[in-house]
Amino acid sequence: MLAKAIARRNVTNPGRGRSRSSAGSKARGVRACYNRRHPFELNHGGTELTEQAATLEAPVARAASVNDLTIHVATVNGSGSQSSNNVLMRAIFQMGIPVSGKNLFPSNIAGLPTWFTIRANKDGWVGRKKEVDFMICMNAQTAKDDVMALDPGAICMYDEPLNCAQYRDDLRFYPVPFAKLAAEVSDDSRLRKLLTNMVYVGVAAELLGIERAELEVALDKQFKGKKKAAELNVAAIDKGLEFAKANLSPQSLFRLERMNETAGKIIIDGNSAAALGAVFGGVTVVTWYPITPSSSLCEAIIGYAKRFRVEPDGKATFAIVQAEDELAAVGMVLGAGWAGARSMTATSGPGISLMSEFAGLGYFAEIPGVIWDIQRVGPSTGLPTRTAQGDILEVATLSHGDTQHIALIPGSVAECFEFAIQALDLAEIFQTPIFVLSDLDLGMNNWMSEPFAYPEAPIRRGKVLSQEKLEELKGQWGRYADVDGDGIPYRTLPGTEHPMASYFTRGSGHDAQARYSERPADYVATVDRLKKKYATAKQYVPRPEVDRKPGAKIGYIAFGSSHLATLESQQQMKREKGIDVSYLRLRALPFTDEVFEFIRTHDRIYVIEQNRDGQMCDLLRLELAEEALKLRKVLHYDGLPIDARFVTDVVCELEC
Repeated sequence: MLAKAIARRNVTNPGRGRSRSSAGSKARGVRACYNRRHPFELNHGGTELTEQAATLEAPVARAASVNDLTIHVATVNGSGSQSSNNVLMRAIFQMGIPVSGKNLFPSNIAGLPTWFTIRANKDGWVGRKKEVDFMICMNAQTAKDDVMALDPGAICMYDEPLNCAQYRDDLRFYPVPFAKLAAEVSDDSRLRKLLTNMVYVGVAAELLGIERAELEVALDKQFKGKKKAAELNVAAIDKGLEFAKANLSPQSLFRLERMNETAGKIIIDGNSAAALGAVFGGVTVVTWYPITPSSSLCEAIIGYAKRFRVEPDGKATFAIVQAEDELAAVGMVLGAGWAGARSMTATSGPGISLMSEFAGLGYFAEIPGVIWDIQRVGPSTGLPTRTAQGDILEVATLSHGDTQHIALIPGSVAECFEFAIQALDLAEIFQTPIFVLSDLDLGMNNWMSEPFAYPEAPIRRGKVLSQEKLEELKGQWGRYADVDGDGIPYRTLPGTEHPMASYFTRGSGHDAQARYSERPADYVATVDRLKKKYATAKQYVPRPEVDRKPGAKIGYIAFGSSHLATLESQQQMKREKGIDVSYLRLRALPFTDEVFEFIRTHDRIYVIEQNRDGQMCDLLRLELAEEALKLRKVLHYDGLPIDARFVTDVVCELEC
């Protein structure tokens, strides 16, 4: 089946973990690169539809918890469940409980299975957790496998005709006649299907302790300006609340209670944060071609630019172009950058592949521009709606010949905002394409954050010669001359009114004065200067974040959306095994001295990344060959976001 092909693990060896089809069994095995199979496996199949009563008491004892659970909603793509899931997530957030939301959706418009996971945790651990505590089953196609994937003692609320209780006797089941309840809210058949989703919000709220008032606030935000729709959905929520109170036995295993850990915080996805940062960073030209999962970034820029970048007289101060393909998009970025505009595009792996030759032109001719790569599973079409960190090597040296690209790697939505601004500055300072490596998990999912800080620093345009400066130099300058010894030449912008302002921009061989040259000495001088410029970038790119534990013999290195899982694993290692683990989070290429010092001062380093081959680890080994044996790979590459337990299990296989 197509759905089975989409979600099945891309692994060859089993790893430690509980098999959901036979709870408690364990299988051990480890590859030389320490890749481990993640035990949460999604297979898909049909099921008979029958009625049954709820199992009131789960036979398997499980420790009760407050403000620490994962809700997993299984529905069908295009059924309207996204709005309901966002209302559920936001209501929990408004109760002061740290939360995140992840949407696992197929690469089609409608009809295939989709899942939405909400993690709430009082201590702020909101990265993906593989264990599901509270399942909402609404899809006949996946119901059996969704139920079989649960740990013993979990709760399963399901659409009554699915007869989910037939599959397990170690779960607590809550059957609900969703269609019947939705029919009591509206007699419109189309609306009833949509309202079914809000009914499950009401039932879940009653069972878990989510406050109705917060549901209504979240719903008003979701349906802002749509009074009739909001009223209908409130009625559906109330119908679910009333049914649960009257017909379902209360449960005390998982409860949500009001806290005060989200005051002043926001919820936003990484692509929206990046779009807002680009607008505040002064972007004036955006060219793009739609591709999952980057499209929403440029779509968000359109909205923000119309809001913040229009003059009082209605004149727009920006240009946004949907190009015919990715080649055209990046070509326009370089053309605009050459002309003096702050320009950018956003794409994913297939688009990056197509941009290779233009990336080399921008690098060698020294033209500014910003390229966001929202990574997904490849190669080829791959899995367009699954997350990965598989473009590291591609971006680091994109194009033929000797190229080294500066790349920023945000690990939070706040950094998506900040790095969007910084990338535009760095592109002009270094006169080169700047890559920003995000991914689907960070870019398209909902994350909690402190509000973004308004950028007080002025825009930095780098070494641009004005008419006055050219007059002082009496025209004695070379477009590609290394005047300051940092590898960065001076440039002029088109329209500068001085007879010596013009120059040739060349992707072919050239000398310091931008004259065509095939002389070996000129070529060597050019590429050596570009290498020096790349080294200078170490002083400008974001430094890594380092948490060094005194006496720790092992360390973690991670980056991007792997951050929260790595941070939580660090805590698990200390709490469960008594092992201190230092942690360095990479935030940019090139690597800075802090990275090499961190590796040198630990016995073993585990490089945690979401790709098959350990691309970042290989880059580190290339630059620090004498320490290569210290570097070990922890690889997660099935398309689902990495989780802390996976990291801890892999490391414990070798350290505990």
